[in-house]
Amino acid sequence: MRRWGVLAGAAALVALAAAWGAGRGMLAETPPHEDPQTVALGKAVYDRACVSCHGADLAGEANWRAPDAEGYLPAPPHDASGHTWHHPDPLLFAIVKHGSERVIGGGYRSRMPGFGDTLSDAEIAAVLAFIKSTWPPEIVAEHDAITAEAAR
Repeated sequence: MRRWGVLAGAAALVALAAAWGAGRGMLAETPPHEDPQTVALGKAVYDRACVSCHGADLAGEANWRAPDAEGYLPAPPHDASGHTWHHPDPLLFAIVKHGSERVIGGGYRSRMPGFGDTLSDAEIAAVLAFIKSTWPPEIVAEHDAITAEAAR
């Protein structure tokens, strides 16, 4: 049963990757995390939808790697010290849109909800652009390489 869930999740990620790639292709040559308007929109959405868990400084919650008493993982940091940049863009997009538990599956427990019913795809992409805009250039380069590798 878990195998089917993994296969369905992989198929969903491939579809999201295609949609994400198509959407990125429509943007100007400026990467979204370098576009002031996209970053400003992303910050506004982040402040409204994400800051309560991930913090204004993107530092996440304390002990974010250890499950709490109920078995849920606390909100991770999105700054350069966290693990967000270790994941390719399509996976990050899917997690924000559908929620961690649904995307990761396999009994993974997180309070990260899906925002697909409350945020547009453009708003989700802008939030990710805002987060990425805060990373140092070497982390951005590493993240770009991870995203490129995942697309192969």
